[in-house]
Amino acid sequence: MARIELPSLPSTFDIYSRAVLGALPVVGASGDSLPDDVLVLRSLKVDPDNLAEYTKVCGLRFGDSLPLTYPFILTFPLVMKLMVSKGFPFAAVGSVHAENVIEQFRPISVTEPLDIAVHAENMREHRKGLLVDLVSEVNVGRELVWRQTSTFLHQQRTSLSGQPKPEPKEEEVPPVPTSTLRVDQKVIDRYAAVSGDRNPIHVSTLGAKAFGFPKTIAHGMWSAAATLSAVEGRIPGKVTYAVRFGKPVLLPSSLSLYAQHVADGWDLALRHPKKQYPHLTATLR
Repeated sequence: MARIELPSLPSTFDIYSRAVLGALPVVGASGDSLPDDVLVLRSLKVDPDNLAEYTKVCGLRFGDSLPLTYPFILTFPLVMKLMVSKGFPFAAVGSVHAENVIEQFRPISVTEPLDIAVHAENMREHRKGLLVDLVSEVNVGRELVWRQTSTFLHQQRTSLSGQPKPEPKEEEVPPVPTSTLRVDQKVIDRYAAVSGDRNPIHVSTLGAKAFGFPKTIAHGMWSAAATLSAVEGRIPGKVTYAVRFGKPVLLPSSLSLYAQHVADGWDLALRHPKKQYPHLTATLR
């Protein structure tokens, strides 16, 4: 793989401007492979003001160590830059963030300089379209301290499109929720500002409708971060946080948050309070 060193954190505003103007590639003749690039940014320092606002908007604590999900917003500009590159097989805007797995190998101090590397791998077919993994790694010196695999789905026809849907699993009636989360456009606008994720589906009613949503929707990674508020202070330093996203959270919404302690960690979920369908299911191990 070719390593491309970036001089500074890319501007997601510029990246989304390109996306809205249609400057992204589409699936076509070059859509059967992934770019062979690794985007690298060295010695990134955490902005304490940005971190403080992130913890507030996600309902987390500000402390000496980074919240488990915070490095996502540090790596996100590199992920987006790779997804808008010429060799990427589908458009970033309109793709669906289907799953996200974070592996933290030890707590990360707020003051540690971070080296970030991002690449794409494992493109495969799904009955709903193409799946691609965007892998982000954070190092302190030569030590790998955090790794994330973000799986994105581009909906299109594939050789698996005719396969039947899997049988739905019988789900137990969940217990009384641990807490209730409330999210509205003001919260999501604040998250968009602090994270740099200004995807139109989150911040513009017209943008959301253009991609088939009746209203703006919450960021999946806001939901993933806010869910951790239920178990904060009980998350080990070395941990894996595996999230599967379900139905989008239309704004405004009230969400039932469930946190169940199991033998080897936690089972977590965000559900619609009345219909009980999942917006997010997760494990913390």
